[in-house]
Amino acid sequence: MQEKYIDETKQGEAFAIAEKPQNSKKLFLESYGCQMNFSDSEIVASILNEQGYNTTLSPDDADLILLNTCSIRDKAEQTVRMRLSQFKNLKKEKPNLTVGVLGCMAERLKTKFLEEEQLVDLVVGPDAYRDLPNLLKETEGGRDAINVILSKDETYADINPVRLGGNGVTAFVTITRGCDNMCTFCVVPFTRGRERSRDPHSIIEECKQLWDNGYKEITLLGQNVDSYLWFGGGPKKDFKKATEMQKLTAVNFAQLMEMVALAVPKMRIRFSTSNPHDMTTDVFHVMAKYDNICKYVHLPVQSGSDRMLERMNRQHTRAEYLELIRQAKAIVPDVSFSQDMIIGFCGETEEDHQLTLSLMREVEYDYGYMFSYSERPGTPAAKKMEDDIPAEVKQRRLAEVIALQGELSRKRMQGYVGRNHEVLIEGTSRKNENQWKGRNSQNAVCVFDKLPGQKLGDFVTVFVEGNTQGTLLGRTVQ
Repeated sequence: MQEKYIDETKQGEAFAIAEKPQNSKKLFLESYGCQMNFSDSEIVASILNEQGYNTTLSPDDADLILLNTCSIRDKAEQTVRMRLSQFKNLKKEKPNLTVGVLGCMAERLKTKFLEEEQLVDLVVGPDAYRDLPNLLKETEGGRDAINVILSKDETYADINPVRLGGNGVTAFVTITRGCDNMCTFCVVPFTRGRERSRDPHSIIEECKQLWDNGYKEITLLGQNVDSYLWFGGGPKKDFKKATEMQKLTAVNFAQLMEMVALAVPKMRIRFSTSNPHDMTTDVFHVMAKYDNICKYVHLPVQSGSDRMLERMNRQHTRAEYLELIRQAKAIVPDVSFSQDMIIGFCGETEEDHQLTLSLMREVEYDYGYMFSYSERPGTPAAKKMEDDIPAEVKQRRLAEVIALQGELSRKRMQGYVGRNHEVLIEGTSRKNENQWKGRNSQNAVCVFDKLPGQKLGDFVTVFVEGNTQGTLLGRTVQ
């Protein structure tokens, strides 16, 4: 599957947390790519916080620099390589400085990092973060250290993530790791391993703790949340070997979401990311039943052409996808959807492209994440298919998809005008310090003037008076 991305054109995002006075070492931790990487960085920070590291926002102050990396597209990898090159002079100035690469890029390239990037001392895959204390001892002895072993069981369920940066209002709660959907374009199953689910009781406990600490919204997170299935632990593929009792007491995603909704009834609940062939109408029935579950689904389709979907091994057809959308809108009339779209996949014809555009018009997505195809080494597509769409054709088709989504987004935003919406205040507007920003249940961003007495984390009723392509413009209803 393809994850929901945080802008990877930036130089990553660095975070700092409250310091432990007794800690004497400094960690500079920068994350790239998807929400899962940012969530993983919170686990890494928690582990290293117990090993004497406080975080810093300045690499110049650091004893340890870690980049949590993304492999989903070539551009993401090149961004990390450029970032590493910026630390060369710092490494010369501070010979005891340790530089490490974490995450999907570490798993994909393994020893190449130690061989090619001479300044890298440490390479750690997504399932090996518990081993960081031991690996750092190796580097202290002057040796390079690597652990990229993928696990069938690791979920980090017992680790309380340190909340890095953020606004103190919204947080991610990881519920699954890995992915069993072998989409031909995707590197995730090879960098994050087999899909496994986290104990629901640990999930609920984390959600309650977040509420007690003042958080107002959580996003249940995974490569594919819809296929969540807890039956006692282990890979989902082993469910067929489970005992009858394990099968009878298993918890699926719809059941988990209901459990969370009941456990923290005033907490807003979102989830990401979904896969159409694993999504069931049970999820939408639970969404309709509980007001604190947001009426928004990120539902990647990747293409509107059955021929492309088959080549991508998406395991759903255009008709099945559209029927799922139809059922969802019947169950939750005010539900909104966003998409992932890959443009110019191997063998894509002009007809395939037009089918994608027509599907977008039929669904009317609120917004989307649209990219031209980037071949990833080691994937089935790279091994068996030719990346045969010229770059200029990809760019032209991508521009058409982006332009259409712009029209659809404006139309969808217009549909929210003239109504009251419950908005969670998440911060100050980037364009106007006298305005708040927040999102409604459908995930639409709304800005509105600050009023006396309002504060970060408040739920307020906002009457939407206007809109742009991606933002609602409103005023607080008193």
